[in-house]
Amino acid sequence: MDIYFAGSIRGGRSDVDLYARIIDLLNGHGEVLTEHVGQQDLETQEAALSDREIHDQDLAWLRRADAVVAEVTVPSLGVGYELGRAVAWEKPALCLYRPGGERDLSAMVRGSDELTVAEYDDPASLDAIVTSFLEECR
Repeated sequence: MDIYFAGSIRGGRSDVDLYARIIDLLNGHGEVLTEHVGQQDLETQEAALSDREIHDQDLAWLRRADAVVAEVTVPSLGVGYELGRAVAWEKPALCLYRPGGERDLSAMVRGSDELTVAEYDDPASLDAIVTSFLEECR
């Protein structure tokens, strides 16, 4: 199974360590096409690419993916864009959200019948959430 992981990059990197943890979890279920999202030095790596190259590369991976998993606690225009494309391309998509922070989840995400939203407080609970979602995608 090819899995597209989405998390905030230019919108804020405060959850990068969590992204790496989720990517490790996802690797147990298939190939994560976007492992770079969980790397500390991502901005340095992407500096060699134009915005167009990043856009086109990410959309190629998204089109290839069998499922999408997005951590949406840190708001990101790019993640919202990717989720919109995933819905348009009828890709199953799981949005992971930690409530209680300084920002509420967008109604455009929470209100969509085409997106699965799972709230969690403890990252230890992610294994069961992700496993259940990906098993439904098979």
